[in-house]
This record gives sequence, C-alpha cells and structure tokens, in this order.
Amino acid sequence: MLNEIIAFFGRRGEFFYISVFMLVMFFVFLISWLVEPRRLINGVFFTIFLASVVIWVTVMVHKSTSHGLQRAYDLLVLAAFFLITTLLIFAWLFLFWNAYFVWKYESHTLPNLLTLIFGFVALILSLMFLFGPGQYLPRWLSVLLASIPAIAIYLGLVLYNFLINLLLYQIYPRRYKQDYLIVLGAGLINGDRVSKLLAARINRAIQYSNRQYQKGRKRPIIIMSGGQGPDEKIPEAVAMAKFARKRGIKTNHLLIEDKSRNTYQNMLFSKRLAIKDFGSSNFRSTFFSNNYHIFRAALLAKEVGLKANGVGAFTRLYYLPNSIIREFAGVFVMHKHRHFVIMGVIVLFFILQAILAATGNVKFSVI
Repeated sequence: MLNEIIAFFGRRGEFFYISVFMLVMFFVFLISWLVEPRRLINGVFFTIFLASVVIWVTVMVHKSTSHGLQRAYDLLVLAAFFLITTLLIFAWLFLFWNAYFVWKYESHTLPNLLTLIFGFVALILSLMFLFGPGQYLPRWLSVLLASIPAIAIYLGLVLYNFLINLLLYQIYPRRYKQDYLIVLGAGLINGDRVSKLLAARINRAIQYSNRQYQKGRKRPIIIMSGGQGPDEKIPEAVAMAKFARKRGIKTNHLLIEDKSRNTYQNMLFSKRLAIKDFGSSNFRSTFFSNNYHIFRAALLAKEVGLKANGVGAFTRLYYLPNSIIREFAGVFVMHKHRHFVIMGVIVLFFILQAILAATGNVKFSVI
C-alpha cells in the first residue's frame, strides 16, 4: 500500500510537492495555534494552508481523467468567484440593513453606528469599482486616486485575517483545570442592574465553574472585574457579584476587582488580584466576555502578561456585525504604527506613479 502511495505521488511531480507543502502548513498552523492562539500570524498560517488545499484539489481534479469532473469543478470555482465578487460589491446593502436593526434596538451612540458608516464607505467603493470615474480624469489624478481602493484592499485583508483569528479562537480547546475565572464587566442598566449582555458573561462563567466541579476538580474563584462609570451608581463588579450570588455562587468563591475602566485594566488588575490571592503568578485562569470580544481581550491579556484564554458568551446575531467592526478597530489601533507605515508606503508608491504619469515618463511606470 505504501509503495502504491509513493508511486502515485512520484508519477505526478508537482502534486507530490503541493501535498507535502499542504501538510507542512497544516502542522505549522496547528502547532502555532495550539501553543499560542493569541497571535495574529495564526490567521496567515491558516490562510496559506487553506490556499494550499484549494490548489491541491485543483491539481488533483485536473490530473484526473474525468472531463465531467473537471468541467463541474471549473463551474463551481467560477460560481464561487462570482458569488464572492457580488457579495463584496453589494456588501453595503447588508451593512445598511444591519444598521437599521442596531438603530432600532440599541442606543444611538457612535459605536453603534459603525455598520452605517461602513455601509456608506462600501457604497462609495462599489460605485468606484463599477463606474470607474478615473477614465474621466487626467491620467496622473486617476493613478493617484487608485491609492484609495489599494488601501481598501489592504484593510480588507487585515479585516479578513482578524475574522479568521476570531473564528478560530471560538473553537480553541477548553481546559477545565482553572484556579480563577475572570468575568469582564459591561455597562449597567439604570446604573445598578446587570444587562442581558453582561448576564450572559456571568452565566457562562457559572456554567464553566459547575462543569469543572462536576469533573471532580476544585471549584474556581470567579473574579468580577469592572469599575464604576460616570453614569453608574455602583461598580460593575459589585452588581456582577450580587447577580452571581443569586445564581448560587458562594461569597467565598467570589473576588471583586472594581477599579478597571477598560479591557486592558480588566486584565491587569485581575492579574494583580489573582497573584495576591494565590500567592504567586503560577495560577491558571480563563476569562469570559461575549464571543465577538474575546479575541481582542486575549491580545490585551497577552500584553499584560496574563496567561489566560477566553470563553465567549452568546450575542444576538443582529448585534454581531457592528460589534465585530468595533473589535476590529480596536485591534487595528493596537497595531496602528505597523498599519500606518504600510499604508504610507502604498500612498507613496501611487504618488510616485502619479508623478511619472504627469511628467510623461512611462519607462519606470508600472500602472
């Protein structure tokens, strides 16, 4: 059997090397992701692996002797390309539709208007793609304006990588051997009551605690993390602890961290509290937030040196797009220097090309 497999690969040349590359990328991704899921590079590794799978299937199909299979596969690829292109061009419709529901059911704040803003941006880019206004402008100006869709493509790739990492993080294996469960706070209703969104986080932590206890292990300490906002009557952590006690969690299994004002401080102050309570930094912990938030929170946990991965609570589907855009913006800002340098290089490239077009020097022009 082994000889037949070796002969099979040997007769197909490039198919063998593609297969080896695909397997190598799979293990590179898997090891990197399992060792440290809080790395953006994992999305790149997964994408390369996914691309190698597509190439592997394509080569395998076209190496076959079935012309019907080849035609069916080509039609499938063409249909997928057409579908993806159509979705990208008309993404603004979905964004406007989602913005309507967010406006209807949520508060009218700037963070809740992100899908509306992105909808207008997507509409403008779609019109530029469909009608190509550059044909009515001077050549140099047309080249210069081409930097806008180029930057949009770069941002799209960055967003794609973020989404891949966010999805992968949802399925990261959970280990029910924790010393502390950290629940990240959120705004209170009327300044003193836990919201449905925050309740989902607390309930998820309680469920995790019960599951660990049922496995015959010690019940973890739950750290409620959240300070008091300007419009809140009590710290979020106090309201969260009160909610947890009503759900059957004993006071001696609760710790309150009531000084934090953002996710970074949630992680930093909770880490300090756990070290003080545990007596060292060798504790094991997991944090809880909503599913859209856990990857960015994990990056911040890594930044403060907290060895903890997250578990996500359910979020209403209509609220996900707006929340994911907000999380993407947060991760983008975390690495803003790198992104601005790359976008600056892109703009500089198109400025140089515009100068070449304006001076009629086409020898070094690549556009």
